[in-house]
Amino acid sequence: MTLSGVNSFDWHLSRLEVDTDIKPFKSNDADLNNFLFDDAKKYLEQRLAVTFLIENEYATIAYFCLSNDAVLRSLSDKTGWKKIKKTIPNAKMRSSYPAVKIGRLAVDTQYKCNGFGRFMIEIVRTKFLSETQTAGCRFITVDAKQNAVDFYLRNHFDFLTAGDENDATRLMYFDLNSIP
Repeated sequence: MTLSGVNSFDWHLSRLEVDTDIKPFKSNDADLNNFLFDDAKKYLEQRLAVTFLIENEYATIAYFCLSNDAVLRSLSDKTGWKKIKKTIPNAKMRSSYPAVKIGRLAVDTQYKCNGFGRFMIEIVRTKFLSETQTAGCRFITVDAKQNAVDFYLRNHFDFLTAGDENDATRLMYFDLNSIP
């Protein structure tokens, strides 16, 4: 994938570890900044989420974290659930389908509009489309903040329900089987 204005040799992707020194990072969202510096290692230690960093020599350019999730019938409206269930061959009466959640996704203000957000989504898609994955995962989910909904729509996510339209976050999903 090509990132506008950024050479691929200028950065690398790595998994955050407990002993990782986190390089400077600042997005426009204090909650996302605080998570990286104050909580990401705690989430790793507690096995709640794994954080991945895109860094260069001097800074953290972007990061995202992943945790297990499920698309639940109880969280979707009837229309959303029927749309999902229709894509499952031989669907039994299930109340959930396996998913991975993008818990946080952020880009440093200096690197915005260079394609890193889209690139991180592609990393997640590729990771869970791999034949070497160790557990089933059909969907990618995200609780998108209202100011990020358009970003996820542009990246082919859909709403699971219309009931959260006026909430601070929208529950969205991407069906990995929609990729040919």
